[in-house]
Amino acid sequence: MRTTLLFCSFSLITPLLVAQRSPDHGFGIRGHAFGASKAPITGAPYSGVETKQTQQLLANGNQINHSEQSNVYRDSQGRMRTERTVTPPASSGKASFTEVTLFDPVAGYRYEWSTASTTAFQSPLPPPHTGGGTRPLPPANPNVTTANLGTQTVNGVSATGTQVTETIPAGAFGNVQPIQVVRTTWISTDLKIPVEIKITDPRFGTRDLEVTSIVEAEPAAALFVVPSGYTIQTGHGGFPGPGHPK
Repeated sequence: MRTTLLFCSFSLITPLLVAQRSPDHGFGIRGHAFGASKAPITGAPYSGVETKQTQQLLANGNQINHSEQSNVYRDSQGRMRTERTVTPPASSGKASFTEVTLFDPVAGYRYEWSTASTTAFQSPLPPPHTGGGTRPLPPANPNVTTANLGTQTVNGVSATGTQVTETIPAGAFGNVQPIQVVRTTWISTDLKIPVEIKITDPRFGTRDLEVTSIVEAEPAAALFVVPSGYTIQTGHGGFPGPGHPK
């Protein structure tokens, strides 16, 4: 079973900023789950495989394709782990290794480590929003339309869909014709996560994030602790280890 999981904190922003920036910000399960100091989702454990795919067609007909896969896990207490295997170029002579990011909202920390090292970096998580107070709604953007796609089974799970379309007017940043950006998102009813997101933007191509092999069960507890033998350093130092691409 293959589940498309496109996680994107892709907010439709001013045309000038959109022109300068690819909508990759927050693209992935980590950005969705812990962006903007969100409260953790509890009581809905699962595991799966997140696949990010991008495709860009150049003006000369050339095409750039990129795919990246990560294993993702969440326990009943809202802890989340993502792990990605990195394979350096064969010419480097370096072996593959795995990067791990662990969000632990129970302890209040984020951890990052690599199997190419024995050092893990610990940094505090920002406190979640408690819901106190009411934030003013942003002014309506006449160039943005939202369509409710209803509820249906998407990649094996029940999900509700939304399609957001932004039309960037001609002349907003030198564009001769209007530019239309479309984002379609399907949110799992039970897991409260996107199970499919697709973004089409003629400036940057298409982006598709998928999560495959979703299992709605409690993952092993050992996945949510730093392995024994690692030295924990405070502060966000990024992924350590030889061969890691900077």
